[in-house]
Order: sequence, then structure tokens, then C-alpha cells
Amino acid sequence: MNFYLSQMPERTARPRTYGITMVMDKGLSLREAEDMLSVGEPYIDIVKLGFGTSYVTPNLRAKIELYQSHNIPVYFGGTLFEAFLVRNQFDDYIAVCKDYDIKYMEVSDGSITIPHAEKCGYIEKLTKYGTVLSEVGSKDATHIIPPYKWIELMRAELAAGSTYVIAEAREAGNVGIYRGSGEVREGLVNEILTQIPGEKIMWEAPQKAQQLYFLELLGCNVNLGNIAPTEIIPLETMRIGLRGDTFELYLDKKESK
Repeated sequence: MNFYLSQMPERTARPRTYGITMVMDKGLSLREAEDMLSVGEPYIDIVKLGFGTSYVTPNLRAKIELYQSHNIPVYFGGTLFEAFLVRNQFDDYIAVCKDYDIKYMEVSDGSITIPHAEKCGYIEKLTKYGTVLSEVGSKDATHIIPPYKWIELMRAELAAGSTYVIAEAREAGNVGIYRGSGEVREGLVNEILTQIPGEKIMWEAPQKAQQLYFLELLGCNVNLGNIAPTEIIPLETMRIGLRGDTFELYLDKKESK
């Protein structure tokens, strides 16, 4: 940090196993990625190359190597995994990950229907090649999954080998664990947390109000995903009480003036 302040919460340090900030890269140029790293590197734990952007992004290999040179894992969005799968190209997906030295992989079924036992089989297979994150929840706003089912799916995917389960929200934060308005489905979140350890869940939270909800609920070291590159520093200040929304969270009222 640049100077001393008392009464600051204790943040985990990189490489973190919880308190993770997953940043979504939706097609940054190489220069933009360098600029992002120049200020955000200490607070970026994982970069997701969103949905299928890696298929069309110029200088993809150079950008992946840039992130990796800063010890930041990179992975392809789950939609790309599904695009390979629906074309019967699962082995090709593995080959692409190997070619780009991608050691993190996302398994999702938000755009296509995969029998859950089969999905868990893909998770188990991919654990031989690296760290697996699996996404639970549909991208279809009309497909409402009851809380007991979220818990059942998350538990099975962790048992199959997922290091983290991702609570689906899309890049806009308006499906899955959120209502169409972006409001958190609080009952769902609290019920999930009765059965699934919070440090094993990556909550997709692209909106500021959503980030604030989880920080107030689970503290500064909650795992948050789908963070925009321009929101890395603002989010970190909100995590540690240096933004108006969380200013009072960690203050000892007896000591503060």
C-alpha cells in the first residue's frame, strides 16, 4: 500500500485461494491489457476471456502470454467450451488449451443442455489437465432453478473435481442468482451458503450493488467474478472500506473520530 491506515481489514495475498477477483476480458487489445496490468496486477487473480471472444481476438497468444508472465491464470469463457462440445470437438478443446498453455478451464451448460452426470464427467476428465471451474445456472432468465437444485448441482460438481463453482449471472448480472432487475435473489444465496462453503463459490457480480451485497454478507475476501477491467481498483477500495458504500464496515467506533 502507498501509506499507512489503521483499522484495515486483512486481505488475502496473491496467489489467493479465496478473496479472488476474476476479471472479464471481452476483447482488450494487447496495449489495453498492459495498461490494465500496470495498475490492477496486485488485485487480479484470474482473467476470463469472455464467452467466445478468444476465437476472434487478434494477438491472442501474445495476450495470454502477457497475463501468464505476470503469474495470472487465464481461461476461456464457458460459452467457448460449449461451442466445442456442441460440435463434438471436446478433444479439440483440450488440444487448444494445451496449445495456448491454458491451465484453467471452465465447464458450463448455460447455452446448451448437458445431462448433469455427463457434465460431471467432463469436469473429471479436465482435472487431469488443470484447474476446473464449473458454472451453475442458466443464461435463460425464464429458467428458474430452485435452491435445492443449485445446492445439489454445486455439491456434485465440487465432488467431480471443480476447484470453484461459479454462480451464473452473465456479463450483465441479470439472470441466475439475480432477478432481471439485477437484484440479488437473497433467499437463494443464503440457502446455498447453508450447504456450500463460501470460499468454494465464485459469485459473478458485474454490478456495483451486487459486489456490495456480497462484501457485506461475506466480508472483504469473498470471491467475485465478471469484474470489468475499469472496476478492478474501485472494487478493491470497496473491499477494504475505502469507498463510501463500505466506509464504516471495518471502523472501530471507539477509536474513530
